[in-house]
Amino acid sequence: MNSKLLCIHPDDDMLVALVDLQDGEQVHWEQEQITTAGPVAAKHKLARRDFVVGETLKLYGVPVGKALHPIRRGEAISTSNLAHHAAEVDLQSTAPYQWTAPDVARWHGQTFQGVVRSDGRVGTANHWLVFPLVFCENRNIEQLRQAVERPLGYASDDLAAYTLSLLGEDMQAAPRTPARPFPNVDGVRFITHAGGCGGTRADARALCKLLAAYADHPNVAGVTVLSLGCQNAQISMFKEALAAQNPNFDKPCLIYEQQRESDEASMMKSALQDLLKALALANKVQRQPVPMSMLKIGVKCGGSDGFSGITANPVMGLVSDLVVGLGGSSILAEFPELCGVEAELIARCLDPQDQQRFVAMMKTFEAQAQAVGTSLAENPSPGNIRDGLITDAMKSAGAARKGGSSPIVGVLSYGEQLHKQGLSLLCTPGNDVESVTAIVASGANVVLFSTGLGTPTGNPIVPVLKIASNTAVAERLNDMIDFDCGPVLKGMPLPQLANDLLGLIQNTAAGQYQSKAERLQQYDFLFWKRDISL
Repeated sequence: MNSKLLCIHPDDDMLVALVDLQDGEQVHWEQEQITTAGPVAAKHKLARRDFVVGETLKLYGVPVGKALHPIRRGEAISTSNLAHHAAEVDLQSTAPYQWTAPDVARWHGQTFQGVVRSDGRVGTANHWLVFPLVFCENRNIEQLRQAVERPLGYASDDLAAYTLSLLGEDMQAAPRTPARPFPNVDGVRFITHAGGCGGTRADARALCKLLAAYADHPNVAGVTVLSLGCQNAQISMFKEALAAQNPNFDKPCLIYEQQRESDEASMMKSALQDLLKALALANKVQRQPVPMSMLKIGVKCGGSDGFSGITANPVMGLVSDLVVGLGGSSILAEFPELCGVEAELIARCLDPQDQQRFVAMMKTFEAQAQAVGTSLAENPSPGNIRDGLITDAMKSAGAARKGGSSPIVGVLSYGEQLHKQGLSLLCTPGNDVESVTAIVASGANVVLFSTGLGTPTGNPIVPVLKIASNTAVAERLNDMIDFDCGPVLKGMPLPQLANDLLGLIQNTAAGQYQSKAERLQQYDFLFWKRDISL
């Protein structure tokens, strides 16, 4: 791709600058010649023609903004001359959605080494999970983490040796990570959070529902739960959520209530003793070959840039289609980043009730934002805007490409379980950790996370693969990035990269590749609290 410009859709009113353009520079897209009317930074857009105030501009073939001032042909599009605008959603009956599934012949018969649970569900890891029902127990969770991670061989190198070197001490004196006594247990993972009390009962129930989903996730062998005793998120509330999540839940669930114990030390020692016994049982799990149809991926973006919707997101969209074509499932989240493409998504819903539910959820979300003096249009971050995503509709049009083109079989509320094979929409905020937390709770066993600027987000129990939109960030943040989609800008075909990425997913699901987030021990958990603190 030798051009300095890119046209995403033939109906677009803007062209994307692939490199920095100077004022008065003559550039072209195919037969179209343009002279820049001012500098245009790489990843940003320039106008293909003159626009008057109030005129609608399109990108990805959909409206993404209205002109605030007259815009000259060749002028850079910015927040000073373009305001967010999305097309109105019309819930009229649509023709049945027709989808041509991708060719998955090369993947027929392929398997990955999965963890098969007693009910037949398949995980991509075998973790033991430790969490509190209330923030009052966070310190005890951290105490358990320190008592377990290094002795059991799960802690990666830390800065202890470097600290000793700065003090003039022998770096060899730093503690070394021993061999793992439970090699078939991929990790003992610890969650802390700021919930469980002080808020409303609704938030406590939502937290328990989320924690129950994590306990029941096929990547988890069993759980250790700490409770204080007097909090909103009672043990009984958690058990009810667990029964609702899975009436046949049969994993070890070790629960300790501090206010019923003689002292903290006794409770902690009991928890450690019981944990080691449970890990010996969890260690008996052996991975076995399972079909690719057992993949349940989540697709997410964060730290997006002007190339995300051109490279990484469409590659992930093709992977989503491949997984669905193989009989697996995919989850597209972040409702604020679907604002402006609702009509396209509605047309892809197979069930009219899902169409109505999606529109209702979007309206409710917008109403909640307006109630606190903001709107979904404020979703783009300063980093997004600086790197070319000027309006929320512009950001959304590129973000939605992560969901590929397959039919939509379900619309889920926050943390709701996948209930059909195929692509589902999941209502989450754009917040990276709140969104990934819910994607995993809904059942994803691998998460794909595109980024143009770089972001460290991971998850305690499910691998999160970082997909770079450009080679510069992939090389600069190599310790964070798992896969580079930058070659798209140099002409590499999207399907080639999609198949390469699916191969990486296959190896990750089999435990043969460790995600960069996991290597960095980036185990993030944050639930979406929607009520007030009392």
